[in-house]
Amino acid sequence: MTKITIIGAGNVGSQVAFYTTIRNLANEIVLMDIHEDLAKGKALDILHANPLFGSNTKIIGTNNYELSKDSDVVIITAGSPRKPGMLRNDLIPLNSRILSSIIPNIVTNSPNCILVIVTNPVDVMTYLAYKLSKLPRQRVIGMAGVLDTTRFKTFISEHTNADVNKVDAMVIGSHGKLCLPLINKSQINGTSIFNHIEKPVSDLIVQKVKNGGTEIVDLLKTGSAFFAPAVSIVSVVESILRDNKNILTCSVLLEGEYNVNDLFIGVPVILGKEGIEKIIELDLSEDEKLEFNKSILHIKESIKQLIF
Repeated sequence: MTKITIIGAGNVGSQVAFYTTIRNLANEIVLMDIHEDLAKGKALDILHANPLFGSNTKIIGTNNYELSKDSDVVIITAGSPRKPGMLRNDLIPLNSRILSSIIPNIVTNSPNCILVIVTNPVDVMTYLAYKLSKLPRQRVIGMAGVLDTTRFKTFISEHTNADVNKVDAMVIGSHGKLCLPLINKSQINGTSIFNHIEKPVSDLIVQKVKNGGTEIVDLLKTGSAFFAPAVSIVSVVESILRDNKNILTCSVLLEGEYNVNDLFIGVPVILGKEGIEKIIELDLSEDEKLEFNKSILHIKESIKQLIF
């Protein structure tokens, strides 16, 4: 029996519940929210779709942590989303209080779970979750790099007319404007991206990745992205629960890797049934190291704003 708990029944959380049901990733899904009726209503709506997808997944909505007991994976999407003009760091005071109320309840009921943190700013919130939960580092994962990477691949495809499935690209670093799209390592159908575009276009693509989330927030006015984030979360969870050993960029605790200690930041990892099974250290150029260090400094400063 496989069990997933999703904390937060907003746009992202409910989409995650829907996609995990479609993918038959668990026997049971618990969708939790402080607003119990919201969680129950969305869970019931998803349940009604099961026959159309041939899914027998049991899904319940609740605000009762006891119903999350013995979850294999717990996904936390709860927290305030950004509004137009807001930076992710503006969310630290409120979202740190929200996570501080959630984590102890989760660990009490599911001490052996793998935590997947989505709440923004994700690198900082994942650090907070790790400190509060006291779980091993391989079982605390921040989801952001997968989302940044899929945006990167999308923009490369748009600007080159390439089949998106032939694009090989990756984003590391912090989630936000200081993320590091590895443009010099990007390829289309096995050849350098610079065989397909000139540098001014590649610079434009990099900027679009850095501003991808902000653009959506500005357009929506009342919320942030949720379709692509939800599918990104599900790709992380699927690699874990199906032991796929996929290489995905996630915010993880570095303990010497990349010459960084006691910091969560986005780097490529192998994800399997134990959570983070290996951290992959890339050979970064001097320019890439400088940009990566900007992310490191930003996250270090952000952590100082945490409210435990």
